[in-house]
Amino acid sequence: MAKVAKRTAAAREAFAGKSNVTVEEAVALVKSNANAKFDETVEIALNLGVDPRHADQMVRGVVSLPNGTGKSVRVAVFARGPKADEAKEAGADVIGAEDLMETIQGGTIEFDRCIATPDMMPIVGRLGKILGPRNLMPNPKVGTVTMDVKAAVEAAKGGEVQFKAEKAGVVHAGVGKASFDEAKLVENVRAFVEAVQKAKPSGAKGAYMKKVSLSSTMGPGVTISVDNATGN
Repeated sequence: MAKVAKRTAAAREAFAGKSNVTVEEAVALVKSNANAKFDETVEIALNLGVDPRHADQMVRGVVSLPNGTGKSVRVAVFARGPKADEAKEAGADVIGAEDLMETIQGGTIEFDRCIATPDMMPIVGRLGKILGPRNLMPNPKVGTVTMDVKAAVEAAKGGEVQFKAEKAGVVHAGVGKASFDEAKLVENVRAFVEAVQKAKPSGAKGAYMKKVSLSSTMGPGVTISVDNATGN
């Protein structure tokens, strides 16, 4: 415990007085203080001026990070026949129909992304209360309800990140690993921020992007200048 406390204190000291820095400075600071015994995830959080309870203020989208996430993504696919075969060939980890629905209803969720062909949605729809809160519900707006199963599985495995505003208007995601080169992390951060910027809903009023912060799994966070993050 003493080593952990010492490491935490050192990280907080390094972050002291640092706020509204550039993306490059934030990445360097977070990366240099990610000292856990595992490869920490670099996480971004964006506080938006929206109220997701209103349909015209919901922020949702998907972005393919230029340098991937560094995370192994487990993909489930609801499909039958040739499309199930296509999913298997593309590298899907879990494939099924009613049997997969029953497995999920039984409390077993061994995947990070869920894809479905359109004809499977009556089955998948029964899982809304389970998959919805986990942001796992297939949705045509982000390409996870599709007949092109191969492309969807490959995108999920290749570093595609989905995002959705939570109740407080916060969007967060992992944008890489602490072991990534700084330049690659900077590219990923900018790509993610740009995607959220483009997803600005019609009902958003006033300042859309209020705060941008970056942290590692075990480290403190640092705020990034919104103007720098958005390129304004």
